[in-house]
Amino acid sequence: AGLGPGEAFQAFPGLATQLTPPPAAPSAGGSSRSAQEAINLVHLIRAFQTRGHEAASLDPLGISPRKELPELDYRTYGFTDADLDREFDVSGLDSDREIKGLLSRHHITLRQIVDTLKQAYCGSVGVEYMHILDTNKCNFIRERFEKKDAVTTGLTKEEKLQVLERLTFAVMFESFLSTKWNTAKRFGLEGCESFIPGFKSLIDRATELGVQNVVIGMPHRGRLNVIANVVRKDLHKIFLQFKGL
Repeated sequence: AGLGPGEAFQAFPGLATQLTPPPAAPSAGGSSRSAQEAINLVHLIRAFQTRGHEAASLDPLGISPRKELPELDYRTYGFTDADLDREFDVSGLDSDREIKGLLSRHHITLRQIVDTLKQAYCGSVGVEYMHILDTNKCNFIRERFEKKDAVTTGLTKEEKLQVLERLTFAVMFESFLSTKWNTAKRFGLEGCESFIPGFKSLIDRATELGVQNVVIGMPHRGRLNVIANVVRKDLHKIFLQFKGL
């Protein structure tokens, strides 16, 4: 109470203290060093899961420089280049919460950990999900991204083109409405256009599994785009309604 604007800010739990990992107790010997290294590995993996999207390569033209975050550097956690080919067993380090992904792997080198995390979170796809409170939902994402070449081999060329086509339809629909009826209520989907190809893929998969009917209940935002590009209502009829006809 009584703090000025911005003074009450607290850094994300676990990140503020990760830059200088606590030293291992000298009296505990090798076992204490191994335990501390395991903790530092968990900190490194969590840093990528939490902030990796900030260093993702999302600029196809290469105009904006990529962020260099010390939290994503293994040296920050006490490791050196000599440790890159050492094997670690990170399975069970978060067994209480049954964390999946890299934390379920046995006998993996530091180099493999770093390379996998960079491909998963710092490639051409930015994955931001650590705000989700449901562990099962987070594990669903981790299991699909925290593996070798998950992004590059996840979809075939035809599937990628299909996603691009659906995304293009969604973006162009929003652009046309905002230009033609810029003062009308249109419940735009700007910034969330990826919802359309994702939703259509969900329906495609559901039909493959035998679903025959889908009931859609959704908020106002994005409703027109869903009606046009998912339900596939005639665009001519949608535009006539904007004209009041």
